[in-house]
Amino acid sequence: MDHLTGLGVAIALFASTNIDDIVVLIGFFSDPRYRPRQIVIGQFLGIAVLVLASLAGALLSLVAAPALLGLLGLVPIGLGLRHLLSRRDDDGDEAAAGTASAGKALAVAGVTVANGGDNIGIYTPVFATSPAPRLVLFVAVFAVMVALWLGLAHWLVHHPALGAPIRRIGRVATPFVLIGIGVMVLVEAGTVAWVAEWAVRG
Repeated sequence: MDHLTGLGVAIALFASTNIDDIVVLIGFFSDPRYRPRQIVIGQFLGIAVLVLASLAGALLSLVAAPALLGLLGLVPIGLGLRHLLSRRDDDGDEAAAGTASAGKALAVAGVTVANGGDNIGIYTPVFATSPAPRLVLFVAVFAVMVALWLGLAHWLVHHPALGAPIRRIGRVATPFVLIGIGVMVLVEAGTVAWVAEWAVRG
């Protein structure tokens, strides 16, 4: 595989596994409690975790069952519920928001990781069959694509014509999108079935 083909594979790999991230990022950029810097840091951190987990995919699969990894779905569910419960405090103390900057960046990272559980299963075999130079290319392309994803979401939210309706829709829809993502992760990872089986045996 030459560099041009590897570039195409990297772009297709990232785009096909992160389409839904655009919706999530629009939701975060629409939420005045999250500053752009927190979202950028959180998204890069989350994608980095997914890439590192994929590089260590073989070892990870031995250490943790998919059903256990599916418990990450509780992160977006918890955030979604918190958004629903705290809407009345949207105009709260800005200083308090600044104090929680690191926590909010980690929250964005947590949603990215939970939403990208299937990414690990897709990236792992590709990474496993790729030589070191190609892996470096993949990581570089992924970093650029994350920046493009962030830029696109930010542009849509602040577009002169589209920005206002997107922000309104984003604020309303984000909690439900997060909860939906969490439920999807729990179901697709087999966590719900695993917990039900464990409860029956218990």
